[in-house]
Amino acid sequence: MHNSHLELTAEKRLLLFSGSGYPELAEKIAERLDVSLGEVQLTQFSGGEMYARYEQSIRGSDVFIVQSLGEPVNENLMELLIMVDAARRASAERTVVVIPWFAYSRQDRKTKPREPITARLVANMIQVAGANRVMTMDLHVGQIEGFFSFPVDHLTAMHTFVDYFVEQGFRDADDAVVVAPDTGEAKVAKRLADHLGLPWAIVNKLRRQVQQSEVTHIIGDVEGKRAIMIDDIVDTAGTLVRAAEKLLEYGATEIYAAATHPVLSGPAYERLENSPIKELVVTNTLPLKRGEPHDKIHVLTIAPILANTIRNVFAEESVSEVFMGENQLF
Repeated sequence: MHNSHLELTAEKRLLLFSGSGYPELAEKIAERLDVSLGEVQLTQFSGGEMYARYEQSIRGSDVFIVQSLGEPVNENLMELLIMVDAARRASAERTVVVIPWFAYSRQDRKTKPREPITARLVANMIQVAGANRVMTMDLHVGQIEGFFSFPVDHLTAMHTFVDYFVEQGFRDADDAVVVAPDTGEAKVAKRLADHLGLPWAIVNKLRRQVQQSEVTHIIGDVEGKRAIMIDDIVDTAGTLVRAAEKLLEYGATEIYAAATHPVLSGPAYERLENSPIKELVVTNTLPLKRGEPHDKIHVLTIAPILANTIRNVFAEESVSEVFMGENQLF
């Protein structure tokens, strides 16, 4: 009896597929796992409808689908749902969706009457489509995990940033400070500061309306210091650039910024190029846009984190070990 059990477990297969959202990232994960990306036919018909068909048997396998929900957001989301449905109907043993950038994560609660909670809606859709587990990076707010009733691996790029800034000579530096570009990032700024042995400060910001805010003052000492601002998302880059200008007013010498998700929409690239920010460090949860200025942007890869987590989930081993027990920081 025991032997047949061993034979059965040896049969389990890990299959990794990519949606069309960001296949280059899926390739990097596949390389790390030493597997080939699975074959899946992805089509968009002329009427705009999406179609997916697995071109190999996935029966009884653990299917991991990598799809970052960048632009075009709704097409990538719909394609993911269709791929999940196809996997369930093709008798996958379990389907794990790997969503490095979880779109709609900022719509996590109602701030005005008659608003939706779209992050919850997206979670419901993924669950109803037939996924069994979600893997994602630095969710805008942790409670989105609670929108799912199955396991969520909430991974963080924190250690990737720590390693980079240690290499750049920031650890225990007398002339450096970590800055939260708004009060919402205070916890994360404190964590990065603790890892680097630095003090921290907060930029106080008033939000007038969606994608519009005004920087009022800075809490903490930044004078004569190199500042590292940390955020989870850089979208239009307005907040970061205004915060950088305010830091200079308060006597900061050099300004760096770090953000997990380079959404970088609208005027973001131009704003960064013309801003006092010396370098923006991001990860590859999303591709950078072609044809835009990238001179100030430094990209770190999260493929190793995702590959290690996929390996551990497949082998039924602890995910928190990948992060030394510290995998929920944002």
